[in-house]
Formats: sequence, C-alpha cells, structure tokens
Amino acid sequence: MIHFNQVTKVYNGTHLAVDHLSLDVRPGEIFGFLGPNGAGKTTTIKILLGITPPTEGQIEVSGIDVLKEPLKAKRQFGYVPDNPDIYIRLRGIEYLNFMADIYDVPSELRQTRIQDMAKDFEMTSALGDKIQSYSHGMRQKIVLMGALIHEPKAWILDEPMTGLDPKSSFLLKERMRTHADAGNTVFFSTHVLEVAEKICDRVGIINHGKLLYVGNVSDLRDQLGENTSLEQMFLELTRNE
Repeated sequence: MIHFNQVTKVYNGTHLAVDHLSLDVRPGEIFGFLGPNGAGKTTTIKILLGITPPTEGQIEVSGIDVLKEPLKAKRQFGYVPDNPDIYIRLRGIEYLNFMADIYDVPSELRQTRIQDMAKDFEMTSALGDKIQSYSHGMRQKIVLMGALIHEPKAWILDEPMTGLDPKSSFLLKERMRTHADAGNTVFFSTHVLEVAEKICDRVGIINHGKLLYVGNVSDLRDQLGENTSLEQMFLELTRNE
C-alpha cells in the first residue's frame, strides 16, 4: 500500500535528514512510526505527502508514484497533521464541503458521511460555528473529518490524538482498527509509546534518519528482554544508535 525505496533527503548539501529509507507498509495493518524529536519522522511524512521532494529514492501509494503522479497519489490518502492549522474563518460545515469538493465527493454521499462523523465525534451542533471559535480538540476533530471524507484507503496520521478527549481518542482508535481490518492501511506517527504498543500491528523506529527496526513489538521484546516495555526498548535502541 505504501512503499519507500531507498528514500534519502539531504538539506543544505550536508544535513542527512533521511538516510536510504526502504519500507513497505502493508494493506490490513496499523503501522506505528516512532522516533525521538529530530529523528526524521516529519521529513519522511512530508516526502510521502509530496510536500518535500526527496534527494533520491522512490515513494508509491497504492502503486502510484508520488513524484510522477502527485495529484493521483494524493487521492489515495487522507492526512491529519500534528497541528490543526486550517482556515479558521470558515464554518465547520464550509470546511468539510471544501474538502469534499477537492476530492469530488458527491453531494448526497458527503452529507451522509458528514452526519455520521459529526455524530460520532459529537460535532453536530458545532458545524455551523466558525472554526476560530473551536477549541484545539474540536479543530483536531474537524481536520480528521475533512481528511476522511473521501474514505481514502491509506490514512497518514501524525500525532492525531493530540488534544482529543478520551472518548474521541477511543473512537479514532476503533476507526483505525476497522479501517485496517477492511484491508486498508494506517500509517501512524506518535510519541505516545503506550498507544503504539496497544494498537499497532508493526512499528518502525527511526533515529538520525536511519530506520533502526521494523517489526512487531513482541519480536523486539524477544531480542531485548521478555519483561521490557516498548518505552524501554525504544530508549535502548535510540541510545545505542
């Protein structure tokens, strides 16, 4: 579903932000992308989204080359950033219709999807309000709804639970699981290792631009100690590297 082949990014001719990263994120899985600040996570995600071009390498989403067919590739995924910076002068419903227009979601279909998501995220009464009046958590919810309105096969989520209340966070995790179980993909970046350990089928740990580990948590635990938490394993790997 998501394929990185020897992806490298060099800034200013000297700073190696991503170092020959090769990775396959499979259909039917939630993949956790982990790493300390400055590890290369954000740069990798920006390359995947087509925001930042790689210095070298290839990226595909659903078999579509992100560099050669950027618009077609962008239709394959929904992206939720770590900070919900959006058009705050729009009303919630205007923003969702704007996003639906971008992805050519038919009128009747978008209405049904908006109603369903607004009910689940308890946003129905707020859709007529301007986004500038929303709390951080409400802005995060409206960004989520906008990213998922075209029902993309690949979800790219960068710290998506930041600011969400416990109920909405639980609902999002359930939606992530349901989406993956239907044969789709969730690429999930987070600093909350406890969440990653509970919901991810596999994790990738990156540091200094290098992918240090790809696999499930239980296999990593077999290598580093049966009673080791993901937090301890993460610290051990990044410290050694």
